[in-house]
Amino acid sequence: MRYTVLLFYWLLAQGKLEQAMIRQGLVDIQKIDPSLLVELKYSTTDNFVKKDVYGDLTRAYLQPMAAQKLATASRELQKRWPDLRLLVYDATRPRSAQWDLWKTLSHLPVSERGKYVSNPRNGSVHNYGCAVDLTLATKTGKPLDMGTPFDYFGELAYPAKEAELLKKGKLTAQQVENRRLLRSVMQKAGFSSLKTEWWHFNAVSRAEAKRLYKIVE
Repeated sequence: MRYTVLLFYWLLAQGKLEQAMIRQGLVDIQKIDPSLLVELKYSTTDNFVKKDVYGDLTRAYLQPMAAQKLATASRELQKRWPDLRLLVYDATRPRSAQWDLWKTLSHLPVSERGKYVSNPRNGSVHNYGCAVDLTLATKTGKPLDMGTPFDYFGELAYPAKEAELLKKGKLTAQQVENRRLLRSVMQKAGFSSLKTEWWHFNAVSRAEAKRLYKIVE
């Protein structure tokens, strides 16, 4: 009996992040579109902080509005390329995790850090459940070549620099085409992109997210 009770509270604690998202009305994106692939990089050590930030969280959650937009992008992609899928690397990010990422870049000035990780004091669009990081992949989950890994810090990841990088031979035509395809389907579904990260897309602006939703702590 005592073991059962302890196990119950252990499971309860392990699901804390997920429960917080559900309480705030966020939805599991794979329940909206089962064809979406998910590999939360911050639930692994395959990320720039080299540690598991999310613990047992393996499902990707978004605000219902953002999840519906993502499902629209998924349908658009499969209409054009039936053998391709969207592979999600990050979705709603609790502000507690945002602090972990921010502190990892403490060797950089605050203004420089903001290029790669939003200041947790201001809140990231991820913290409101309105941003998603993702790539293109095959049906079996093999990511397409985008020229850099996810969360690469440097100009090679900048969409704004792609034409220049292509001309210099630092990106291939196929890598640029893959990025453009990703942007095309996401923008058609109502997402906006960043100039410095090929993988990041916002369903609404930070100001709009702040007006409509609460931060997931």
